[in-house]
Amino acid sequence: MNSREIVLKTLEYGEPERVARSFHEPDMAWCENTAKTHATSWKKVDDTRWERIDEWGNVWARIDPTSKGEVAKGVLEDTEDYDDYEFPDFSKPEDYQTVIECKTRNPDKWIIGSMPGFTFNIARKLFRLENYFVKLMLERDKIHRLHDRIDKVLIDMIQNYARAGVDSIMFAEDWGTQMQTLISPKLWYEEFYPRFKRLCGVAHDCGIKVFMHSCGAIGAIIPGLMDAGVDLLQFDQPTLHGIDTLASYQEKGRITFWCPVDIQKTLQTKDEQKIRAEARELLDKLWRGRGGFIAGYYSDNASIGLDPVWQEYACDEFIKRGRREYYV
Repeated sequence: MNSREIVLKTLEYGEPERVARSFHEPDMAWCENTAKTHATSWKKVDDTRWERIDEWGNVWARIDPTSKGEVAKGVLEDTEDYDDYEFPDFSKPEDYQTVIECKTRNPDKWIIGSMPGFTFNIARKLFRLENYFVKLMLERDKIHRLHDRIDKVLIDMIQNYARAGVDSIMFAEDWGTQMQTLISPKLWYEEFYPRFKRLCGVAHDCGIKVFMHSCGAIGAIIPGLMDAGVDLLQFDQPTLHGIDTLASYQEKGRITFWCPVDIQKTLQTKDEQKIRAEARELLDKLWRGRGGFIAGYYSDNASIGLDPVWQEYACDEFIKRGRREYYV
C-alpha cells in the first residue's frame, strides 16, 4: 500500500495498514501554482523588522526571521476601493504545470494543491482584520459583493488544480481565538457557510478532497464545516477542542483530523511520557485502526520555542503505535 492509498483509505475510513503522517517520509506532497501576483520575498527593513508583500498586495511584517508574521497594511482602504482592485489571474491552466511536475517527482504520494484560504482569509487581509470586521457588520452588502469576486478567483484555482491532477486542495483559515469563534456562529452560517458549501461542492464535483487548517476554538462551526463538505480539519491544538470532543464528531460523519501532539499545551511540558501518552490517545480515539486521523508535525519548532527532540518523541510513538495490528 503506497502513501496515496494510505491517505485515501484514511479519509474513507477504509482501515489503512498504518497511520498516515506528515513527517519522516511524509505521505503527502505539496505544490503551488505559478500565477503572476504581487508577492515578494521577506526583506529585512531594519534591525528588528522584516516585511514582504503577499499575492494580493498586502504588506506583511514580522519581528523575527522565522515566524509567519501578520498583515501590517491591507491593500484596500475602503469598500469602494475594491471596484478598481484587480485580483491576480488564477484562470490560466499553464500556471499549474507545477502540479504535473510534483506528481512526476512523487508518483506514489497524495498531492495537495496549496490555496491562499477561502473567502474570509483573503477578504480579512485586504482590509486588515479589525477594519474588515467593522465593514462586515456595517456594510454587509458591499462586503458580500467583494466576497463574490473572491469566490470566483477561488473557483478558477480549484478547477485548475483539479485538472492538473491534485488529490486535494488545502487552505489555512483561522476562525477562532483561544476562547471562541472570531464572529458569531449566526453570522458565520449566514455569510460563510453557503460559500464553504459552494467551494467544497466545486472541489468534489472535480473529484478532489478539501483539507482545511484552522487555529482557535471553532467548535461552534465544526458541524457546519463538515456539512459544507470539508473532508479534513488540521488542528495544531487538539486538546483545545478536547480529543474526546473531536472523536464525537466522527460519530456524526467521516471527518478526518490531522494533528500533532498539542503544540501549546503538551509539547510545552517537555515531558516525554506526557507527549507519548497524547500521541497514543490521538491514535486510540481518532484513528482506531480504521482511519480518520493523520499524525502531524509542527514544522516551525523555533516559533514555539522548542528543541525538535520533543516532537521526535511524538513521531516515534505515532510510528510505533500507529499500525493496524494494535487495533484489530
